[in-house]
Amino acid sequence: MSAGSSSLAAVEPSEPVPPPPVDGSRHALFRYLTVDETADYLAIMDLFSATLLTDLSAAEVTTQLAERGLAIAHDVAEARCRQLVTWGNLMPSLRDAKVSTVAEYIRSRSRYQVSKLGGRLHREAVAILHASDGAREVARELLGQIVQSLDRILAVLERDEIDADSLAGEVTTVFGNQRLFTDSIRDFYAYLAGILSRYDLGGEEYAHFKELLLVYIDLITADVNRHAPAVAHRVGLVLKLIDPLLETLAGLPGLTLPDGTPVERARGRARSDWEELAYWYDAHGASGPEQLRAAAGQALGQLITNAKRLLDSSGTGFSRRADFLRLARWFSAADDASAHRLYAAAFGAYPSRHLLFGPEEPDPRAGPMTSWWDSDPVQVPVSLRERGDRAMRGRSSRVPDPAADRLRLTAEARREAEQRQAAAAELALTGSLHGATISPAARTLLLDLVAELLARHRGETVDHDVGLLLRAVPGPDTVITSPDGTTTFDGLSLTVSGTAEWAPADIRVSGGPEAAAWVPGEEIAGQEAAI
Repeated sequence: MSAGSSSLAAVEPSEPVPPPPVDGSRHALFRYLTVDETADYLAIMDLFSATLLTDLSAAEVTTQLAERGLAIAHDVAEARCRQLVTWGNLMPSLRDAKVSTVAEYIRSRSRYQVSKLGGRLHREAVAILHASDGAREVARELLGQIVQSLDRILAVLERDEIDADSLAGEVTTVFGNQRLFTDSIRDFYAYLAGILSRYDLGGEEYAHFKELLLVYIDLITADVNRHAPAVAHRVGLVLKLIDPLLETLAGLPGLTLPDGTPVERARGRARSDWEELAYWYDAHGASGPEQLRAAAGQALGQLITNAKRLLDSSGTGFSRRADFLRLARWFSAADDASAHRLYAAAFGAYPSRHLLFGPEEPDPRAGPMTSWWDSDPVQVPVSLRERGDRAMRGRSSRVPDPAADRLRLTAEARREAEQRQAAAAELALTGSLHGATISPAARTLLLDLVAELLARHRGETVDHDVGLLLRAVPGPDTVITSPDGTTTFDGLSLTVSGTAEWAPADIRVSGGPEAAAWVPGEEIAGQEAAI
């Protein structure tokens, strides 16, 4: 059995399988987290989720809660447990109570234990309640582990005898690492979204956030760009061998319920799981790596926007956080009468009537007793309306005439062309370059021609702009002297001449029969490192 050598292009990832419809009857499982008695319900669920197969009666719940410092009456605990049974978080226990008296039997006849969905929901709820509000580190190191696990899966599938236990362990590792990586990515970018939505970000906090974006996000993106193609390629190879993989995993001892109830199997035991994994890494426009790059670009764009806001304090985006905090302190220390006066002064909540006549009153019939609701609006300058600035603004500056800059750039371009042409004429008169002394400008032009010649792996190159032909053949070194140093072309014999349309016949230098007969090959390609 062989994995083959073809790439992922032969196996196109299909669309991810949509999740099954939501069971509306399970919404009641969340009720205990939102009711007024949430503290009691959380404490009771903590008792039932503490260990495996916890079986408690209402009396035992009351006793253990009292040991933890929460006093609940027996009747209240019984009512809470019955309500949790109604919602589906608990279920009645069928274990017989071992009692010595009838009174103990009556107290212990109702026993409870946590349900499957109730226990899973409570574990997730407790994790969320105790989670930090800060950023969660991205488990980027798992990408490399996924690549290694996929390599081991392919190695196992290539053997004549497949080790089923080893294969199952590697498959579980792949999907477990993928889930942990994607969960950490979602939490991290959700934290970034909360930070980006803040309008008062500035000062030292902005500096830390900038470092987080520029360093950590770049680190995550680099790891994703390095490992994502490798994961996509290997998942494509696994998809070609998916049938023997699934058959091997299906042959392992598993859980089968006698009533035929579907069993929730681990990820990687179905073809759809592998297709979803391939879709995440290579979805042609909607893959996970592309979404990460887009999110990083959006975060950096918001960082630049915040930087512009901090630099331009006169614009509409200037943060007034410090002013509002100062105003809040004034309200906190003021009595009722002072608070009303402060509110009117801060927010302009004065009576709706004219206090004075303005010099540009639209309607002269409007008097001090005319309401603003009935009078014509007054035009307010843009600088006063948007920035609160009463300073007078001058006229807009005139558009500069670009004629002077155009003439200057044209003169510079003409001067550079003349200097390049002079350097080309100097090289054309030189002919064989070994032992020649040329100017720095001519040497710069020569280096450009040699670089083009070596890049194209040719024996000659022509610069039609300046009318120059450069030939190179394997031979002794070419040593050129300039006022600022010596240049050595190792293992190349260089000859330069003018082309027919530029140079006259008396300065054209032939490359000789050796140059005409030589066909460039790997010898020229090997000279680039020597120069």
